[in-house]
Amino acid sequence: MVLLAAAVCTKAGKAIVSRQFVEMTRTRIEGLLAAFPKLMNTGKQHTFVETESVRYVYQPMEKLYMVLITTKNSNILEDLETLRLFSRVIPEYCRALEETEISDHCFDLIFAFDEIVALGYRENVNLAQIRTFTEMDSHEEKVFRAVRETQEREAKAEMRRKAKELQQARRDAERQGKKAPGFGGFGSSGTSSISSNAAALITENIIESEKTKTAPVSTRPSGSNKALKLGAKGKEVDNFVDKLKSEGETITSSAGKKQHEAAKVLPPPAHIDSVHLKIEEKITLTCSRDGGLQNMEVHGLIMLRVADDKFGRIRVHVDNEDKKGVQLQTHPNVDKKLFTSDSIIGLKNAEKSFPINNDVGVLKWRLQSTDEASIPLTINCWPSESGSGCDVNIEYELQEDKLELNDVVITIPLPSGVGAPVIGDIDGDYHHDSRRNILEWTLPVIDSKNKTGSLEFSIAGHPNDFFPVSVSFVSKKNYCSIQVAKVTHVDGNSPVRFSTETAFLVDKYEIL
Repeated sequence: MVLLAAAVCTKAGKAIVSRQFVEMTRTRIEGLLAAFPKLMNTGKQHTFVETESVRYVYQPMEKLYMVLITTKNSNILEDLETLRLFSRVIPEYCRALEETEISDHCFDLIFAFDEIVALGYRENVNLAQIRTFTEMDSHEEKVFRAVRETQEREAKAEMRRKAKELQQARRDAERQGKKAPGFGGFGSSGTSSISSNAAALITENIIESEKTKTAPVSTRPSGSNKALKLGAKGKEVDNFVDKLKSEGETITSSAGKKQHEAAKVLPPPAHIDSVHLKIEEKITLTCSRDGGLQNMEVHGLIMLRVADDKFGRIRVHVDNEDKKGVQLQTHPNVDKKLFTSDSIIGLKNAEKSFPINNDVGVLKWRLQSTDEASIPLTINCWPSESGSGCDVNIEYELQEDKLELNDVVITIPLPSGVGAPVIGDIDGDYHHDSRRNILEWTLPVIDSKNKTGSLEFSIAGHPNDFFPVSVSFVSKKNYCSIQVAKVTHVDGNSPVRFSTETAFLVDKYEIL
């Protein structure tokens, strides 16, 4: 079998994503795909068409087609099997089978296509292996990001130092009754006052940003993070990192930074038993500024970790009180009938044990809704134009009383080049980031006792300048009412001591 190209196209033959596995010009592939819809005969049941030179094997996907272009002497059975694998890959990266969604994830799809076919020939891989291969980590990328972060920190520190020097020079000049010095070669009397004002503004912004920083939460020291190393090249990168350290550079990998940030938001439990269960949910929500819910998805997972082999043969009893219509799915090695009838997670082969010292996903669930009543935290942003710009009123309301949201940050974009907003009434704190042109409204906790709050500010701009509003938070209570009730031994049903850890996190939460 020789596969010439794999493409996702519209029903009119317009190419959205196309990956050629042999040398072909863009004009050639666009011509083949444009001719494809004209060759199809609606009266036939098969999903392939042939021309004098090539064969099209296709599968309809709502308003799109997944098309493979092969030579005429290829094995049609292998072509169909490959087509099925290509069609299963697309939903892995795209939430909806629409043209915009395919375009947004085009590179992810191309990388996945390259794992399926190499030089026109099918690789012996399955969907799980493709997912693993495309998520491989890169040590070189981490080093590059670490060096860039170090350079950014040094630039910020230099900026603060220069601003303090300028402010001190301005103060000294005022004491001596002289005019404040200007920037560099612009030391004339006309520009010196502008320079001093700019220096004061820079310094005030720096001091304000430092004041609004919250005190860091104490965390336990984490161990050294070792990134992926591949052969001798990894040693060269390590030598490069060591050289940077010897010159005084502080190198922290992006993965280590993410782990540190997660540790600040979600400190590890004080005590972990030999049987530990982690319940994690992530929410993706897109809401209209007029109040309509466009899409909401909640993905949940229960991870089991057994630290002692004497607790390997256990069963986990799940308490499912969900009334929102959650779709549950157990691990393939879990007894599905036992879970369906009694909500108990146990292995199909009761004589086997769960893996030791390894996090195993045993149950996952998914909830999708467009019902506005399902929104956990509603945000109402109301900008109204005034004579001097816009008066913006924002309020939040917690709709799920059982939730307790911590470290809530509501981020509002601001117009560039108009200065800082004038804050009116506010519940909580705020931080104006003049570099990114955003206003961060921070609230330490939102719960049933603190269900509502508001923020008012004024700034030059237009109503559309303050969208999209994004929200981030973390909670130790999950959204779906799924909890672990108890853990028992397979033999004798005697109870087993266990610990749990629950996290409800935000993947994407936007008001457009």
